[in-house]
Amino acid sequence: MLILTVRSQNCYFLKADEVIRKRLLIDGDGAGDDRRINLLVKSFIKWCNSGSQEEGYSQYQRMLSTLSQCEFSMGKTLLVYDMNLREMENYEKIYKEIECSIAGAHEKIAECKKQILQAKRIRKNRQEYDALAKVIQRHPDRHETLKELEALGKELEHLSHIKESVEDKLELRRKQFHVLLSTIHELQQTLENDEKLSEVEEAQETSMETDPKP
Repeated sequence: MLILTVRSQNCYFLKADEVIRKRLLIDGDGAGDDRRINLLVKSFIKWCNSGSQEEGYSQYQRMLSTLSQCEFSMGKTLLVYDMNLREMENYEKIYKEIECSIAGAHEKIAECKKQILQAKRIRKNRQEYDALAKVIQRHPDRHETLKELEALGKELEHLSHIKESVEDKLELRRKQFHVLLSTIHELQQTLENDEKLSEVEEAQETSMETDPKP
């Protein structure tokens, strides 16, 4: 936007300088140089046609005065023209400086964007590192973990021995209970046999008592 504004101003000054230059060529500094030239021509004609020396001298002085004014206006016009040229050179210099400043500003903006992106990336990495460090701090280190694993291994081995001992005891109790059940079963069978034998003996005795003697 700034470049367009500077270029528009530059075009404006070029057009204005062209208008001023043409006007100075036609009308001097705009104060009536064409009228002075016409007046000078008329004075020259009157001076040529003057009838007396006094009238010729008067016309001659008028011509000198008019020439002096025209020379002054021409000098003034040249000064204005030179000033306009210097102004144009100054504006061109300012325009180039502004273009260089804009290009430098664009480069600085691009560099700042890169720095902002890099700062964001560094901040994100730092946050991730902090979160990871907190997670690591919540867990014990490797040495302590190995010690705990070793202690757990010993405890597991001790529990395995206890389990084997309990299983051996259970197996022994199972065998003893089986023997006990077998013994009880044999004892029960013996008791039943004894009861049957007693009943048979009692029946025989009763039969012998009831039979008549010969």
